[in-house]
Amino acid sequence: MEALAALGGGFAVALAPHNLALALIGCVIGTAIGVLPGIGPLNAIALLLPFCLALKLPPESALILLAAVYYGSGYGGRITAILLNMPGEPSAVLTTLDGHPLARQGRGAAALAVSGVGSFLGATLSVVLMTFLSVPLARVAVAFSPADYVALIAFALSLLGAVSDAPAPKAWAAGCLGVLLALVGVDSGTGVERFTLGSLELLGGVEFTVLAIGLFAIGEILLLAEQRVRAEAAKLGGGRGLSLRELAACLPAMLRATGIGFVIGVLPGAGASVASALSYTAEKRMHGTDGRFGQGDLRGVAAPETADNAAQIGNLVPMLSLGIPGSGTTAVLLGALLMYSITPGPLLFAQRPEVAWGLIASMYIGNAMLLLLNLPLVGLFARLLLVPASVLYPGVLALSFAGVYAVSNSAFDLLLALGFGVLGWWLRKLGVPLVPIVLGFVLGRMLEDNLRRALALSDGEVLALLHSPVSLALWAMTAAALLWPLFRRRAA
Repeated sequence: MEALAALGGGFAVALAPHNLALALIGCVIGTAIGVLPGIGPLNAIALLLPFCLALKLPPESALILLAAVYYGSGYGGRITAILLNMPGEPSAVLTTLDGHPLARQGRGAAALAVSGVGSFLGATLSVVLMTFLSVPLARVAVAFSPADYVALIAFALSLLGAVSDAPAPKAWAAGCLGVLLALVGVDSGTGVERFTLGSLELLGGVEFTVLAIGLFAIGEILLLAEQRVRAEAAKLGGGRGLSLRELAACLPAMLRATGIGFVIGVLPGAGASVASALSYTAEKRMHGTDGRFGQGDLRGVAAPETADNAAQIGNLVPMLSLGIPGSGTTAVLLGALLMYSITPGPLLFAQRPEVAWGLIASMYIGNAMLLLLNLPLVGLFARLLLVPASVLYPGVLALSFAGVYAVSNSAFDLLLALGFGVLGWWLRKLGVPLVPIVLGFVLGRMLEDNLRRALALSDGEVLALLHSPVSLALWAMTAAALLWPLFRRRAA
């Protein structure tokens, strides 16, 4: 009952006219970003961050807008995957296995419809779970000591190698690079300069917006420009639409995928790509010869799409309750809260209920908006693929530089963002994932602060990091996550 009462207060915030308008704008932007291959919600949120500050939006309004872009992109990402066999995100790869064969059979509209309904069901049910689980998780987290948080952050970083599509050493190296970037600037404890290379501009450290826009937005544009990626228009097909019988047949797969997606999403470091892969594999094994998986089975579209959106909502639970980002995009959202001087974690629901519960309530509304937007307007969103690269790429670059400059009015930050863009382009060519860099950057500062507190409380005793049962369990899980890729390689 306490959660329902708090949710009522959240709806009072979310139903404010300006917040409703921001949720709708975020849903439209998110769907459009999902349609455009290669840009992704992380880039869009990084671009919108400085504009939220420039417009002086309240933190709850800014978070409603940014979160709508985040989960809205999950709806739009399926359009290119199904129509063009071109997944814009790793989590959409599984959707192409049955979605594109359905489109070739003239049933693209049916595939898009079942993915839209599955996305709505998975996201909405996950928000319900989030409503009742976020506060209990926060209460448990209140008992966490600084040493426990050190172990928790170490576990989150170790998962990068266990769940990343890239080789584990590359994922861990990228995470370590992010941690090192977080250490640039003046040490808050001793006042000593670190990794500034004598630059006065770096004394304050690297701005999160500069890193995110540089690595992802600018780096992605450089890579796409080099490859000269071109998208062609696709027809929805004039075949049979989605029938109620087909939708009912997909419903059990959607419910199973919701459970898988939410649980995987809650795990720090795990992501929607893992959830969609597990749900698709589970459905394929369960139905066996009864299905036409890989040839155009609607359940093969429903399962990964539902799990994808459920995992996206699940990613927000550790961010809000523990202050631990569950994915690269939630790391950007965490950075947004920090820019508003709001610390996510156990006390967020008590100290800033309008932010936490306003966001949760807005997701009920936003998912309903997305269902109403996507089912009738999917053809209109597909037309975004017709934007010429000569217009799209310069436009994104202009927004990137405007966003960076709006944060600090510093020409040095523009050059730094460009340098990060070149770094991101180079790392992509080497097959090094960029998301661990963002996670390492955000978690690195938290790791240092909690490690400093833990050592101060124990008079410098390092073994104090292992005193509590919680920290021991987390360090054991960290060791398992670090060793798992080695065992997996030997078993193969």
